[in-house]
Amino acid sequence: MKLSRAILAAAATLTLAACSNGASPDNDNAVDFKETERVASADGTQASAKLFDKSKKVYVAGDSLPEQWAAAKKAVEEGVPMLQGDSDEVKKEIERLGAEAEHVDAEKAKQEAPEDLSKDNIVQKIVELKPKKEREGEPILINSTTSVASAATARAIGAPINLLMGSDPRESELVMENPDTDVLAIGQGFVEEDDFDTRLELANNGELPGGGGLVFPGRRMIALYGHPSGGALGVMGEYKPDDAVEHAKELVAQYQPMESQPVIPAFEIIATVAAAEPGPDGDYSNEADPEELIPYIDAITEAGGYAVLDLQSGQSDFLKQAKLYEDLLKRPNVGLALDPEWRINPGEVPMQRVGNVEAEEINQTSEWLANLVRENNLPQKALVLHQFQVQMIQNRDDLNVSYPELAFVLHADGHGTPEQKFDTWNVIRQDLQPEIFMAWKNFYDEDQPMFTPEQTYEDVQPRPWFVSYQ
Repeated sequence: MKLSRAILAAAATLTLAACSNGASPDNDNAVDFKETERVASADGTQASAKLFDKSKKVYVAGDSLPEQWAAAKKAVEEGVPMLQGDSDEVKKEIERLGAEAEHVDAEKAKQEAPEDLSKDNIVQKIVELKPKKEREGEPILINSTTSVASAATARAIGAPINLLMGSDPRESELVMENPDTDVLAIGQGFVEEDDFDTRLELANNGELPGGGGLVFPGRRMIALYGHPSGGALGVMGEYKPDDAVEHAKELVAQYQPMESQPVIPAFEIIATVAAAEPGPDGDYSNEADPEELIPYIDAITEAGGYAVLDLQSGQSDFLKQAKLYEDLLKRPNVGLALDPEWRINPGEVPMQRVGNVEAEEINQTSEWLANLVRENNLPQKALVLHQFQVQMIQNRDDLNVSYPELAFVLHADGHGTPEQKFDTWNVIRQDLQPEIFMAWKNFYDEDQPMFTPEQTYEDVQPRPWFVSYQ
């Protein structure tokens, strides 16, 4: 039976009890949240209040990282809470627990701390600690906004725990395995996520290649770009579908050793091609028959990859053209790309200038695509926006990127020398909404020279989530 998904930002009914001797709670009292909740406190008091009814002992740490690590280790090993600081809230929580506060030796902690201990990796290290007793139960989600004390207390319980890169529960394999489960999400980022309950509901729509319910994070993609008609419109068209998949896999094999997340193959398939002639409909864009694209879509998705349909709309608008491929976009592993380079005004012809599009037109298309995802119970879709000049997306700040059904990707697809490509990359990234993921393109002929996989993943920062080859 599906349970309530009411979201609370503070501690609620206590459901776990620690043994009076300070050991971890009995497995008979496994994690059993009454409803999905989100809590956050830097000192760990809310996590402690949620997960422990009482405990004979609690470890308390100061501000130094070695102290916090030492206290976290002890708490996890003994199955007891950890708190930080000496505020009134900490004192009240110790009193509520009926616990004796134990402080670690600061000097000893400094001497024994791992050499690589840092603010960036301490929570990961806590997750890797072995608790006194593992248990089954509802999942606990933490991320980089989770305090050390809260993470240690969560790990001390021994319940299933996922460390996420972001604050979307669909990133969690535990949630995706059982999307109707209740979760405890500990961290300020979760508390501030307005659509947390909506994202949990969307977890019911299934997984993507590589697992998880999000396009990004959770995987990266290496794509071939092109049109089925042949190599003149990109490298993908130089191959038959199955051969193109093999070439994409060869590229993936060069990237995967540099990445801890799955790297999957992808095709960016040009569905509508900007044309020098107006054509029968007068829009200077040749729309491919959807049937023509299916062999490539089938080949890449059957190989565990992802397909993106690219629109070069000419004088037409993106929404009108996207609707032509609605049936293909109802497939769970097919996303959409909009290429403003080829979006021109009445009286203009492609290639006379670099085109552009208003943010409002993109917003209309993204709203339609998000509704398509929701109405057809689909997993999250990629919406790729091509841009290599600032003017290509007019009023970019007005883009509505709040749809949890979509992963917005900005594809900086400029070519030339490394210096020129980095200039484009840096300019396009300025003032970019933090919700948008970055993508990079390598050109076989136009780049001077083309970046190697090592250069693409190590020199381009932040590391691109989507890399295409043209």
